[in-house]
Amino acid sequence: MKAAVATAVNGPWEVREVPKPEAGPGQVLVKMRASGVCFTDVHETLGHIPGPFPRILGHEPVGEVVAVGAGVTSRKVGDRVGVGWVQATCGRCEWCLREKKNFCASQQATGIQLQGGHAEFMPMYADATMLIPDALSFEQAAPIFCAGYTVWSGLRWAKPQPHERVAVLGIGGLGHLAVQYAKAAGFETIAISHSPDKDKFIRELGADEIVRDGKGLAAAGGADIILSTTNSTKAMNDSVQGLRPDGRLVTMGADADPVSVPLMDLIGRRVQVIGSSQNGREYLYEALDYAAKGKVKVIAEVYKLDEARKAYERVAEGKVRFRAVLAI
Repeated sequence: MKAAVATAVNGPWEVREVPKPEAGPGQVLVKMRASGVCFTDVHETLGHIPGPFPRILGHEPVGEVVAVGAGVTSRKVGDRVGVGWVQATCGRCEWCLREKKNFCASQQATGIQLQGGHAEFMPMYADATMLIPDALSFEQAAPIFCAGYTVWSGLRWAKPQPHERVAVLGIGGLGHLAVQYAKAAGFETIAISHSPDKDKFIRELGADEIVRDGKGLAAAGGADIILSTTNSTKAMNDSVQGLRPDGRLVTMGADADPVSVPLMDLIGRRVQVIGSSQNGREYLYEALDYAAKGKVKVIAEVYKLDEARKAYERVAEGKVRFRAVLAI
């Protein structure tokens, strides 16, 4: 089969012929239809996330089940499925027993210990897969398995209450989805964007208001929840001044610099900083459901598998608007 292979640390991606995998015990074999290229793929290629090379990346994989391995009863040939980051764990540690499998030290992750989705076929652990609603295309579904899942999990993890206001920091690959999810859930939504040229587009996403920074957010009445999708720690730190008392900053973007919150904000205004990734299968189900109902739409550039290297380079250079998807 064909696959886009990350050849070495900081090496180029190459489309190669590799052996076709089979469905092992507890797995299904999926004919890939689409696979999202995420900035995490860049971190992996650069060696920021440990893993073997060469390897096939891609943790936003969707397709159709074409074979079922031994012991699988929950999936059948023809099912439209995708899978998230964590596919299998030890099942024995404290975190597995408490249903917090993303903390298991022995987890098997898509695109790291396990083959990713940038290929014609991919084995997936059946119980980790999620059925894709019939109304949702593969190209729209793929980015939901990381980007959409991540931002919706972040909002849910912040435990939003009726009448609270949600702000989204950074309107890019994650942020353009976060605005839509916040509006779909019925919250007044404010976009924090440094780019006036995006204002018309941001309004079309559903934002009720647009501000430029934390000071502007405070002047607009503040927010109870800030979904931080930016990779800029400086922007995260700045946004805190726009949080209302008991406000929550939910961080989903990654940067090497530490987040810094003044102690008087933590104590006097009871501000919270919450780290978030993919926090539970129910949130993935909800994220897909919103997209299937047309309340959330992924803005993506679509490439063929043979164009994987081009797609990767555009993501790495920050030129993609707003997600990149390989149609396979």
